[in-house]
Amino acid sequence: MSTVTLQDLGLTPILEGKVRQLFSLDDDHLLMVASDRISAFDVVMNEVIPNKGRVLTAMTAYWSEALGAVAPGSLVSCDPMVIDDFVPGFVDLPSFHGRSMVVRSATMLPLECIVRGRLAGQAFEEYEQNGTIHTMEAPRGLQLGSALPTPMFTPSTKAEEGHDLNISVTQAEALVDPDVVAQASAMCLALFNAAATRCAGVGLVLADTKFELGFVDGKLVLCDEVITPDSSRLWPADAIVLGQTPPAFDKQPFRDWLSSLDWDKTPPPPRVPEEIVAVTAARYQEAYERVTGLLLKDWYGAQS
Repeated sequence: MSTVTLQDLGLTPILEGKVRQLFSLDDDHLLMVASDRISAFDVVMNEVIPNKGRVLTAMTAYWSEALGAVAPGSLVSCDPMVIDDFVPGFVDLPSFHGRSMVVRSATMLPLECIVRGRLAGQAFEEYEQNGTIHTMEAPRGLQLGSALPTPMFTPSTKAEEGHDLNISVTQAEALVDPDVVAQASAMCLALFNAAATRCAGVGLVLADTKFELGFVDGKLVLCDEVITPDSSRLWPADAIVLGQTPPAFDKQPFRDWLSSLDWDKTPPPPRVPEEIVAVTAARYQEAYERVTGLLLKDWYGAQS
């Protein structure tokens, strides 16, 4: 396999996240590359999850098309031949195929746009302690896994360092123009409802998900990853028992395994055994194949 890198083709990362690299292509376009790295509790593990980057990219492509009538998106293409038009020589870098996508440059909202349809994660922990969700009023008597009366728009901050902070809609309006917050809320709720309906059709519950929004040519659009196992909770509908953590086709079982260890959730990370790597890789692949009805081996970048 070629050892040529994107840097050899003249690209330099403008942003390096826990999982992704972002490269500038021109004034209007970026190249986003998803790695196989996995993070939890804001710590990146030393081991990688095979094909994870391809799953994240393939699911984003699927949902961007499926939800295109609900909200415009920034995705241009994941096709290596199209990417080669922007990055000559890209077709000769098979290790980047299927995990790379050209997107429109956007001015991002400084908010994580989370929508919750079920009570889980940090929202459940807060609810147990205070009876609120993101400091907002919530119905009484809910349990872990309970469906909310209607999905809630529950934003959080985007922290440069450390953890994002869950905030209320009112607090979000102190950070972003209230009209923009209202637009973002309406868009995200519409996206969530459409996606949840599609998931229900294949026997899955979309418990919650995080959307990233930004402005392109003055219009608010859907950006970054869309309803992936990294950004969402996906539960098999027939296995939900209220009050219990359901089995999941997302990153939560990996977090749960880490939580079972004697680890303080700060670097350095613990060693991830091969069996946990294998189970996690299989879970990510099954998430893609169950949601889309497609096979991961048919997505760009499959190893022959």
